[in-house]
Amino acid sequence: MNGDGPAVSGVPEVDLGDAEVIRDPFTVYGRTRETAALARLLIPGMGSLWGVTRMADARAMLADPRFEINADSFLRPDVPDDCLPYMRTMSEMNGPEHARLRALVAPAFTPRRAAGFRPRIEAIVEGLLDEARAAAADGVVDLLPHFTRPLPMDVICELVGVPEADRMRWRGYGATVAANAGREFAEAIPHIMEGAKAAIARRRAEPGDDLLSDLIAAQAEDGDRLTDAEMVTLVWHLVLAGQTPAHLIANAVTALLAHPDQLAALREDPALMPGAVEELLRWAGPTLLTIPRYAREDVELCGVTIRKGEAVLAIVAAANRDPRAFADPDRLDVTRPQGRSAHLGFAHGPHFCLGASLARVQTQVALTALLRRHPGLASAAGPDGLRAPDPGTWRVTALPVTL
Repeated sequence: MNGDGPAVSGVPEVDLGDAEVIRDPFTVYGRTRETAALARLLIPGMGSLWGVTRMADARAMLADPRFEINADSFLRPDVPDDCLPYMRTMSEMNGPEHARLRALVAPAFTPRRAAGFRPRIEAIVEGLLDEARAAAADGVVDLLPHFTRPLPMDVICELVGVPEADRMRWRGYGATVAANAGREFAEAIPHIMEGAKAAIARRRAEPGDDLLSDLIAAQAEDGDRLTDAEMVTLVWHLVLAGQTPAHLIANAVTALLAHPDQLAALREDPALMPGAVEELLRWAGPTLLTIPRYAREDVELCGVTIRKGEAVLAIVAAANRDPRAFADPDRLDVTRPQGRSAHLGFAHGPHFCLGASLARVQTQVALTALLRRHPGLASAAGPDGLRAPDPGTWRVTALPVTL
């Protein structure tokens, strides 16, 4: 990891392997944020990098073109060579190359287009809740494998036109990608790429009301279009980045069950749901740390000189609870007004999450249906919880509930 060097006076250090960081990152990063705007993150066995702790500074860094994403940060263990050309997504691009692709695909990912898909997402959610109820034993079911984890892949299949007969296999691909498990991950990639190519061919021959058809029809003012290879890559991007709602919905359910007053407020007034999802993204979103950016030149940041080539990331868990941006930031409040100090749950700047609108709609629909259908919903987890030991992502390993 670039950025190794001696400790800098006044800059606190955080060891990402420390048990306290794994158990309660919000408290650790909160203390760090109130000590300094910039921290040194120590990664066991990999060196260190810089971490921005405060909202204003984090947003400025993420929007600064002097910091760019490095494709070498994205590991692809054992992926077949013929699949590699399709795996470099927009998340790994910078400057004009990134801007060109973003401009071509953005019209298919607008809030209005996401809202238009809502009825189809609602149907998927209702079907998954039926499956979850059928899987319950004595009224208890783990929502992770039976609801939150399959939902994003079912939605992606609907949006790219994967046939019904193939969707259970795609659920498996999604679970494998989300787990990022070595050999299984590599084995799933060729199947995803083959499925993407087949879906694109179908929609070229028979356009429909779906995302792929939108993308095939997309054309810039200068006549530029997505190539077939870029289309395949975008489907892969959807599969990869589209897993976020699985963790977000699971975190949201966990948070609401642990805060019965907030759950009651949401049940009493379902119109609060859009704002509640933003608050849950801020307070319990799955992203703790952004993808690192690398300095293209020496840059002054928070009073420290970041040398060319050094890595910097935004500590989302700190910035999203920054009292400079949010009143009473450690309190979950589903009625919190959504003002100018937006959270970093979907990052910021040129690499703001392309699928944010879709993720929002999925989460709103999933939570609304779950609370409506199960008024007695309660946690069946033990007192120690079921949190994954992951310093980069706040997520659960299981979500057992009583329906």
